[in-house]
Amino acid sequence: MNTIESTTEQRDSRQPVTVEPTESSGQPAKQPGLTVRHVDGERYAVQVRGHQIVVDQPVSGGGSDSAPTPVELFVAALASCVAYYAGRYLVRHGLSRDGLAVGARYVMAADRPARVAAVRIELSVPDELPAGRRAALLAVAAHCTVHNTLLDPPEVEIELAAA
Repeated sequence: MNTIESTTEQRDSRQPVTVEPTESSGQPAKQPGLTVRHVDGERYAVQVRGHQIVVDQPVSGGGSDSAPTPVELFVAALASCVAYYAGRYLVRHGLSRDGLAVGARYVMAADRPARVAAVRIELSVPDELPAGRRAALLAVAAHCTVHNTLLDPPEVEIELAAA
């Protein structure tokens, strides 16, 4: 099993670009969405495209540790996106995904506001990946949608719903 490592780095902010998604009909596309509802204690259920994901907090944080935390899902989203892009690269080049694995470690910031300060992604690739393709695979994996979003963060609005 070969290992390739990557870390997230913050780059200079760029001007935001507004893109209106459109369907093939030329009409504005529905924006993807999800809903989060309180279950009990510190547990919340996320509903997205007919799927449900539960989040919780560890016992030390007042939860029951019945599910990953939102921060763990955040890091998992990055790791699974890297895995997907790496897997597609392998398939596109006629290689097997058997043995493909992605590990992630993260560090929380010591100061306020609460946030993830660093993420380290370790990509384990099949032994059959030729040495000459390692850099290209890493470049593709490092440009997954979630990583791109972290490097060029979206505008985030949080507001109260109308009563």
